[in-house]
Amino acid sequence: MKEHADNPVDWYPWCEEAFEKAKKEDKPIFLSIGYSSCHWCHVMKRESFQDSEVAELMNETFVSIKVDKEERPDIDSVYMDVARSMTGRGGWPLTIFMTPDKIPFYAGTYIPKETKKGMSGLVELIPRIEELWKKDRERLLERGESVIKNLEREEIGTDTYLDESILDEGFDYLSKAYDEKYGGFGRSQKFPSPQNFLFLLRYWEKKGEDEALDMVHKTLKEMRKGGIFDHLGYGFHRYSTDREWILPHFEKMLYDQAMITLAYTEAWQVSKYQLYEKTVEEIVEYVERNLRSEDGGFYSSEDAETSGEEGAYYTWNKDQIKEILGERSKVFVELFNVEEEGNFREEATDKKTGKNVLYQTDPVEEFVSDEDISVEDIDRMKNKLFEKRLERERPEVDEKILADWNSLMIAALSRAGFVFDEDRYLNLGKDAISFILEEMVIDGDLSHSYIDGDLTVKGGLDDHAFLVWALLNLYQATFDSEYLEKAVDFTDTMLNKFWDEENSGFFISSKDNDDLPLNKKDIYDGAYPSGNSIAMLDLVLLSKITGDERYGDAVEKMLEAFAGRITKNPGQFAMFHTALQSWWSGGKEIVLVGERYEVEDFINSFRERFLPNDVMILKDKENEDKLTDLLEFTSSMEKVKDEPTAYICENLSCKEPITDIEKFEKVLEKS
Repeated sequence: MKEHADNPVDWYPWCEEAFEKAKKEDKPIFLSIGYSSCHWCHVMKRESFQDSEVAELMNETFVSIKVDKEERPDIDSVYMDVARSMTGRGGWPLTIFMTPDKIPFYAGTYIPKETKKGMSGLVELIPRIEELWKKDRERLLERGESVIKNLEREEIGTDTYLDESILDEGFDYLSKAYDEKYGGFGRSQKFPSPQNFLFLLRYWEKKGEDEALDMVHKTLKEMRKGGIFDHLGYGFHRYSTDREWILPHFEKMLYDQAMITLAYTEAWQVSKYQLYEKTVEEIVEYVERNLRSEDGGFYSSEDAETSGEEGAYYTWNKDQIKEILGERSKVFVELFNVEEEGNFREEATDKKTGKNVLYQTDPVEEFVSDEDISVEDIDRMKNKLFEKRLERERPEVDEKILADWNSLMIAALSRAGFVFDEDRYLNLGKDAISFILEEMVIDGDLSHSYIDGDLTVKGGLDDHAFLVWALLNLYQATFDSEYLEKAVDFTDTMLNKFWDEENSGFFISSKDNDDLPLNKKDIYDGAYPSGNSIAMLDLVLLSKITGDERYGDAVEKMLEAFAGRITKNPGQFAMFHTALQSWWSGGKEIVLVGERYEVEDFINSFRERFLPNDVMILKDKENEDKLTDLLEFTSSMEKVKDEPTAYICENLSCKEPITDIEKFEKVLEKS
């Protein structure tokens, strides 16, 4: 709303006042959903919402509501499903025309001011909508109610059951969509979709399917070389507009940095490929430098444009590079594919601009082997350009701190901190979790959004599920039982607030929320995993760690609730498949007894291996009392002959305790 405060459109927030006004004046609602770093949202604002002609039409015809999708993901989720149902596609800005009772009858995304390229413009569309509202309202209402009823039917489970063949179907779908030449999935725009890699790595680990592993490695290497990666300031842009990962859509989102960090971390565990570890280091450096608040939380995103020009901050012409780097620029230009005419095209005209996005055809290490130059020389050149870039007008940072996206970043930092034995990552994660627990939880209630010290929206399913995942990852990295205790508490809250007692699964909004025409249960992986997928993974992990049957029972009910939707389209639920694999694989529960320094060799052996379905618990003097309260089964686990001891349980039975590190490693090798 702040960004649109000076528009001539009479915007309202999503509030009862707006809907009451629409009823009183007998007007439909114009709902516009976007977010601050969305390029086409900015375009629609400049073309239409700041235009007096369009604003006059909107103010006469509608009550207009502006929603930030990141602040109200529940509203966005429901009406994005409406758009997909009505038009077969979605995206932002999302434009919905609906009744004062919130029933949608028209959906679109970006709409230009004037009709162009086959798209109806607002100046032509609004009068038509007004005429239909006055003369044929019944047909509009029938259409909208039909869409809502169809969406409601999807929320009800079926008699379909899932078995492990669904994982093969998920893999087959990704295999067919896979681009063997450039990696990734599809043949045009490429999104990172890192949850696909988490699933494929586990599929490879379970099935020994080398194709799954090859798909991960190829894609991660191509992404790292491409323009979707910021080679100077680090971090990944939102997506690539082309098949080759070269020309990005330039916004940078916190959730992408988080999920991509997880993918590179786990791929490193499998391969020990040094570039993956370096990529994790660089993503974390970017997030800490550009997105971390003074209080330890993480901001949401960086904009795609500056001064109305997309990519202006990130692109270079050849002369600029020559001027900054001098004679050595020739090597840099060759490595990063800099062209005289530029490789960056205007989206509207498809003409070259003279500007270049930096990308590599070959990894730096391979390139320098053929040149009289070192990796360090290349790094120095990159740093020179980076310092020069800092003098430019910077993209705007969206300083909303969101509980769900922060939790994804905390989970990633925790996992990377453990795997790479890097305290800096863990400390960033601990600071962020402290911020959420201290600033965003009031009387036990988690808030979704923190803006300038204000808590604006109650936490939804994503906030709770992702926070539990963050806490569990932090526990697995630090063995601080406080995090495990909090994870149990927030899981119980999640079950109380969001669990559907009738049909199972979790609603995206609390059960008592009547703010929307339906309360949906989402399992579809969009830009990041769905709340139900991560909630399922939480329940699987807590079932393993605590042995509490409540969590396992909930997992089985979720399998029934979502089986019908998953079997219809098994390729769209990679994160749910990840949770399924962990549930069906069983895995090991490893309890270490001893002080942290005593069991370090056991921990190091575990951290070096890719064992995604195993969990590790530490019973030391500091955490012993709280741990035995939480995990009663650990009460009888003690050191053997006063030596650090490992208890390994699997398939509801425990092996003889192990004090010898070589025996312990042999057991892990059998995983």
